Amino acid sequence: MKVTSEAKAFMDLEENYGAHNYHPLPVVLSRGERCFVWDVDGKRYFDFLSAYSAVNQGHCHPAIVGALKEQAERLCLTSRAFYNDSLGPYEKYIHDYFGYDRVLPMNSGAEAVETALKLARKWGYQIKGIPENEAVIVGCEGNFHGRTITIVSISADPEARGGYGPYTGGLEIIPYNDVEALAALLEKKAGTIAGFLVEPIQGEAGVRVPDDGYLKACYNLCKKHNVLFIADEVQTGIARTGKMLCCDHEGVRPDIVILGKALSGGVLPVSAVLADDEIMLTIHPGQHGSTFGGFPLACRVAMAALEVVREEHLAEKAERLGKIFREEMGRIKSPFIREVRGKGLLNAIVIVPHQGKEAWDVCLAMAENGLLAKPTHHYIIRFAPPLVITEEELREAIQIIKISIQSLE
Repeated sequence: MKVTSEAKAFMDLEENYGAHNYHPLPVVLSRGERCFVWDVDGKRYFDFLSAYSAVNQGHCHPAIVGALKEQAERLCLTSRAFYNDSLGPYEKYIHDYFGYDRVLPMNSGAEAVETALKLARKWGYQIKGIPENEAVIVGCEGNFHGRTITIVSISADPEARGGYGPYTGGLEIIPYNDVEALAALLEKKAGTIAGFLVEPIQGEAGVRVPDDGYLKACYNLCKKHNVLFIADEVQTGIARTGKMLCCDHEGVRPDIVILGKALSGGVLPVSAVLADDEIMLTIHPGQHGSTFGGFPLACRVAMAALEVVREEHLAEKAERLGKIFREEMGRIKSPFIREVRGKGLLNAIVIVPHQGKEAWDVCLAMAENGLLAKPTHHYIIRFAPPLVITEEELREAIQIIKISIQSLE
């Protein structure tokens, strides 16, 4: 696709002065509103990535930005060395909203995952009685929980993992969407297993949706063997899949819930770990923390972001529009499309290379036509627009996707 001199100048700055740890589409964005973004040349695009589901409430939602501005003029950061007048109200708000005894606030999704792993190990030693330094956390193949050393230690992805050893111990990986694999491992090693960490839908793996009943069966196995069921809802939570939490689809209440991304509506890095007293109170002062975790600005922004989700019925909207999206995408007849899958407004198409073209080329064609999405694993395209998109806008975007794919045939 054509890149203007102004856009190239910005791209060159990143190329020359930044680390080369991303491979973006050649689009330079400068403004966003609702489900749209504009580049430096003024061209408008549908945003069908939503910053990996961080912008569920839409770009620059006035209620969230308003909360940010109001609090920023009063008090931004205190650290946890002192009390402040935002954290307590936020913690009670989260308690009332999600129904867990307590919240431990952090910043990034990866920090929240690390926090959950530490909580699970503390609980394993203090409550379950696992011998010191023998606790095991079980994860799934195809997972993406973040980029820290411990998290990549539980990854099977050679790109995410390669060159970062030695790896953290006390971690085991089993196949995703395989209840029997979990059952067999728990029968063998339940005495030292503290927790089972799982994404209700694997987003980065290409929106892999497990079989109906998988989460419930895994949850029941965890209860049987006194193992914590830990749900990484960083990408699937906050209404993205048609429920407030993706686990709600199967009536599962995880022992630990990990939230991030849309918890702030994309305005700030805000994450959180939710658990009840038996788990959360195993950590005492000085044993875990963060300078910015639960800072006043984040608290006010997160409350505003969650209020938008509730007031605008975004979970219900994602459920309804997601069905329309999958139905319409399923009607597109193309040698490029092997499968359409997803839940709510977290969806993907599996691309079959055709005439030398693959997923990256499809994304370039869509960008040319005014819609932004990004390949994952080279052959899958994830579609996750802001949940504030209207049905009319969604149907317009579907036409762009259809025309773009057919233009390459």
